[in-house]
Amino acid sequence: MAALKSAVKREFVAAEYTFLYNARPSPLFDLRVMSSLPKLEFNKLQKRLRRHTGQAIEDYKMIEEGDRIMVCLSGGKDSYTMLDILMNLQKSAPVKFELVAVNMDQKQPGYPEHILPAYLDALGIEYYIVNKDTYSIVKQKIPEGKTTCGLCSRLRRGTLYAFAEEIGAAKIALGHHKDDIVQTLFLNMFYGSRLSGMPPKLLSDDKRNIIIRPLAYCRESDIEAFSAHKEFPIIPCNLCGSQENLQRQNIRKMLMDWEKADGSRIEKIFSSMQNIAPSQMADPNLFDFASLTIDRTGERKEYEFGDSSQTIDAGGVPASLSPTRSDFIELTQLN
Repeated sequence: MAALKSAVKREFVAAEYTFLYNARPSPLFDLRVMSSLPKLEFNKLQKRLRRHTGQAIEDYKMIEEGDRIMVCLSGGKDSYTMLDILMNLQKSAPVKFELVAVNMDQKQPGYPEHILPAYLDALGIEYYIVNKDTYSIVKQKIPEGKTTCGLCSRLRRGTLYAFAEEIGAAKIALGHHKDDIVQTLFLNMFYGSRLSGMPPKLLSDDKRNIIIRPLAYCRESDIEAFSAHKEFPIIPCNLCGSQENLQRQNIRKMLMDWEKADGSRIEKIFSSMQNIAPSQMADPNLFDFASLTIDRTGERKEYEFGDSSQTIDAGGVPASLSPTRSDFIELTQLN
């Protein structure tokens, strides 16, 4: 394994790290994480990622006894980290489950197709490379200069959903993290006029696949530091020449600015996504506002400060409806 890492690093990693971070910098990325972390700091980081991943799996029952999990490996920092953490958790998990790594080679120009097989062979894990030229389809459909990520993602998703059935995978694991989920919430809100995000666990529209996001509780900054320390052979996601969606860039910058003012802002937003009160929103499909009725049977509980003195000024009210109760006395002091 050490020999493989050394060879991969000499041949590909250093150059591609430089290319990747110059071409598509992460909002939270700091070049200082490229240096190795002290052992103690790395151990804390790894434990934190394990704890957050394990908690997300437990909270959403992502993995159950006997599950065969298809781990989608793109060659980016998130999916490498997800596979590493899941393999680590697999050794001590209270349930038995299988992991199958799957990568989709979309035939982008310059794609280093030898990198992932070499890495996965060294791990000794079952894996598959799905070869499908979606790159040509995207180039035919999307005008030059336009962002291709949306169509590319849909084509990839359909292919992987079908392949999960072929290999008997009960769940499909994707590497999205907490920052991705919060960004998607605002992306949909600002540009799609809908309040929806990226759930930690999802049943596909055709109900044939369950998608899980084990890194849902993990922060991107932790994943970046972990990935850099582990020296994963990163493969850029922009080999096709497409630039990242401008709308997502705007959302990311907004959240970065918020984080500077309040370092817990993203944590709070994510927590709010877990504490939704449909009756306090405005969607009639989620809450039946039309059928609301009053119920004044039984004794009324005293409202807050209900025992404070008050007076009533009325105008144009029929005498039969005017308040006459003796407890309406002149307000002298409000406690």
